[in-house]
This record gives sequence, C-alpha cells and structure tokens, in this order.
Amino acid sequence: MYQQTLALLRELQTTLQRHELWQTAAIDPAALNSSVPFCHDTMAFEQWLQFVFIEKMQMLITNNQPLPRNFAIAPMAEMMLAQHAGGHDVISVLLKLDQHLSDNQDG
Repeated sequence: MYQQTLALLRELQTTLQRHELWQTAAIDPAALNSSVPFCHDTMAFEQWLQFVFIEKMQMLITNNQPLPRNFAIAPMAEMMLAQHAGGHDVISVLLKLDQHLSDNQDG
C-alpha cells in the first residue's frame, strides 16, 4: 500500500512540475492556517497539493501511520484545474490516487 502510494505521489509531483504548477519557493506559513477545505482561501489548489496533501501523505507513510481512505480529491481538481494547462494530467493522477486509497482496494 505504502509503496504504490509513494509512487503515485511522485507521479503527482512530477506532473505538477512538468506543467509548471510546482512552486520552488516556500509558501508563506500563514497560508497553512486555513480552516477551510483545501485551504482555498489562502492558496491555489496546486499549492495545497504540494504543501499540504503531498507533505502530509509522505509524513504518514514515513511514520507508518494509516493512510486516509475513501476520499475524493479528483473532483476538486476537476473544478480548479480543468482550464489549466496540464490540469487534465494532474486530474488523471489524482483519480488513480483516489481509486488506490478507496476501501474497495485490498491494501
């Protein structure tokens, strides 16, 4: 479970980088203090993917913590990135992650 999740997270990062949706500078720490889903009031969706989602997922894996199950990030990506260059590629990776981490998987 962890190895496939890591591979998909790497694919997501590579996809974001390839389409210039990856930020090289650190984010303002205040942006992480949002209390709304996807921090959409303080950062762009692709920033949330980079600085919240990928970071937290990697931390869970590193610490052998349970991974979240039955979430759906791809629908939000479809709303936020569909018009972005490379958005469909990012959505495709997120669909794979959503499916991989669904409870229908055997782990």
